[in-house]
Amino acid sequence: MRRLPYQTLMVQGTTSDAGKSTVVAALCRLLKREGVRVAPFKPQNMALNSAVTRDGGEIGRAQALQALAAGVDAHTDMNPVLLKPSSDTGAQVIIHGRVRSEMNARDYHQYKTVAMGAVLESHARLCAQYDTIVVEGAGSPAEINLRDRDIANMGFAEAVDCPVILVADIDRGGVFAHIVGTLACLSRSERNRIVGFVINRFRGDIALLEPGLDWLERETGKPVLAVLPYLHGLYLDAEDAVQPVQSTRGRFRILVPSLPRMSNHTDFDALRVHPDVDLRFVRQGEAIPPADLVILPGSKNTRGDLAWLRAQGWDAAIARHLRYGGKLLGICGGFQMLGLAVRDPHGVEGSAGDADGLGVLHLVTTMGMEKQLRRVEGVCAFGGGGARVAGYEIHMGASAGAALASPAFRIDGRDEGACSADGQVMGTYLHGLFDHPDACAALLRWAGLDTEQRVDTAALREASLDRIADAAQPLFDRLLAQAG
Repeated sequence: MRRLPYQTLMVQGTTSDAGKSTVVAALCRLLKREGVRVAPFKPQNMALNSAVTRDGGEIGRAQALQALAAGVDAHTDMNPVLLKPSSDTGAQVIIHGRVRSEMNARDYHQYKTVAMGAVLESHARLCAQYDTIVVEGAGSPAEINLRDRDIANMGFAEAVDCPVILVADIDRGGVFAHIVGTLACLSRSERNRIVGFVINRFRGDIALLEPGLDWLERETGKPVLAVLPYLHGLYLDAEDAVQPVQSTRGRFRILVPSLPRMSNHTDFDALRVHPDVDLRFVRQGEAIPPADLVILPGSKNTRGDLAWLRAQGWDAAIARHLRYGGKLLGICGGFQMLGLAVRDPHGVEGSAGDADGLGVLHLVTTMGMEKQLRRVEGVCAFGGGGARVAGYEIHMGASAGAALASPAFRIDGRDEGACSADGQVMGTYLHGLFDHPDACAALLRWAGLDTEQRVDTAALREASLDRIADAAQPLFDRLLAQAG
């Protein structure tokens, strides 16, 4: 068994999306291969893609993926603080997997001293259970305006006295400036705990990069631990931003409005790689083309995103789509939008009030103070039923109405979701509903695509984790050599 000489190692980045999540997942998989008991950890995450854990809480989706790489069940201690933005200035604050409150940015900054206590509690519990903890930072440690009370980057690293790897994305350009500039923004003690750099997403002739690597090492006095290649075709859960859809287009067109507060767009990952599907996210101001299926995704601000839909002309486009025989599916917040009204008497997702829904399903949703969090399994109730489905629920609201008498699924012994009498509209609270090949095939068949093609998302995800681990083997070996 080969293991790192320190129990906690932190991976920080010069920018958001530098590759921190991927490097942590790769190191977790490599340590798992060595037989090391390893767990991922992210002190604070801001993301609208989340996962339900074995202990019934909510964490960032990237940490669930990293737990899979480590071969362990995801747990709320792996991401003790999760922020889910509901507006440009406010977010739902989740501590140890449970909603604590809705806060604006200024109030949360004051709250960080309390949040740090939760972070250190979780880290201590993980240290008692695992040989190694691989920690992911958030954004960049060079955000000096956030240094006071920082819990996400160097504030955490200083508190637990752990070494740090700094990752930079060369595909963006300016990689040397990113690294040197980040170091210039750090205090002396923070710079000293950086043990080296990782240059990520490199493509080209490494010989042309080597003079720059030599300069960087002379200039900073720190080693470049690895240059990681740009890997195409990975199937890994995105932490937040919608990733570009592959250029290969299938014959069956599916449209998803890119809502301002869209959540858990990983629901569509299986459709992205389906060879018969042309999946398109339609952004603000873009024309809404004809489609076979329209899917309204989850939302962190259902009434706000419903108003955005109307402002973009989606209400008229959906009415026209249904008039010409197209199918319509709503997931979670999208399901709520399909009803007669969305009521938020307590101001759970903004100011208190009501909003008219699209009116295509006879149900009304009321936002409550308790978030529903559960992993579920069951079968499809439409199209003859019987196809297996598995996923998870994350929602604040509860829906009631006559439409629920015709459920979409039978989950853990109960009816779930709704189907319209004419079979054109379906709604569900179930996230991840396309991930099981049987459910994906059944849903596409309901929507009008009869295909023998199947997508095994679990196998694709495992193969991608192995690919990134293989690519990061030189980094792992260098860390071991550096310590030895």
